[in-house]
Amino acid sequence: MTATEAPPAAAAPPPPPPAPAEPTVRKASVRRRLVPYWLLLPGILWLLVFFALPLVYQASTSVQTGSLEEGFTVTWHVQTYWDALQEYYPQFLRSLLYAGTATVLCLLLGYPLAYLIAFKAGRWRNLLLVLVIAPFFTSFLIRTLAWKTILADDGTVVSVMNTLHVLDVTSWLGWTEGSRVLATPMAVVCGLTYNFLPFMILPLYTSLERVDGRLHEAAGDLYARPLTTFRKVTFPLSLPGVVSGTLLTFIPASGDYVNAELLGSTDTKMVGSVIQTQFLRVLDYPTAAALSFILMAIVLVMVTFYIRRAGTEDLV
Repeated sequence: MTATEAPPAAAAPPPPPPAPAEPTVRKASVRRRLVPYWLLLPGILWLLVFFALPLVYQASTSVQTGSLEEGFTVTWHVQTYWDALQEYYPQFLRSLLYAGTATVLCLLLGYPLAYLIAFKAGRWRNLLLVLVIAPFFTSFLIRTLAWKTILADDGTVVSVMNTLHVLDVTSWLGWTEGSRVLATPMAVVCGLTYNFLPFMILPLYTSLERVDGRLHEAAGDLYARPLTTFRKVTFPLSLPGVVSGTLLTFIPASGDYVNAELLGSTDTKMVGSVIQTQFLRVLDYPTAAALSFILMAIVLVMVTFYIRRAGTEDLV
């Protein structure tokens, strides 16, 4: 290098790496966290519009006074609740009795069938499940009306029950009247049991189907008898299905009025029939709304107590 030559220029340092787009990353993270809430938004709006708002409106109606001609005004007349409960408490007790009886019958009939489908049906499982839900293919009203033919006084069912002296026992208990089944508590309970039986079978089947068959084999290896295996293994593991099925049966059955109207008489009226009459015939909206809230409160207390006593909240 000569004196006149300039020294070579030093190499330029590499440019620094670009700073991470922290705000962009943070926004993307926030969006990901909000996705579940956006997905829940339609369901929340549906509940608000079609459940919460009508509930608030009915609560407002229950403390109103007036008439349909003059109009109803909110006067916070809470005495309506006490008057409704005092006048119609027999219908409340009757509704809970009928619904409870139908729920027990559904459990006794549904558990063996659900067990059969879950463990013994094999290739016939899908067919049996279709038969369980087959009643849903027809109208609730038509299914209930069919029981008027089944329980007719000159029908085969009543004839067999008379031959076996079953009606003598049910008449003594007050569930039938002599040799007649229609227009009695027994007819209403039969209709409730039939109409709500699928609501018991399906949760039971779902719960039983989850039971690992290897647990039954392990119980057999420990020399447990079938009854012991059922009591110690199968039934405890199916308890969520029992709880779900009984709730899905009892709650709608306690407020049902179709079976009481079509299969019962004036002596078998349930509270649902009273509410329907007050709303559509008497046009006493405050009393009807008060009856609805009283029934909802009673069922809510019973369900809460039942779930706690059952010892499981894992509902299927």
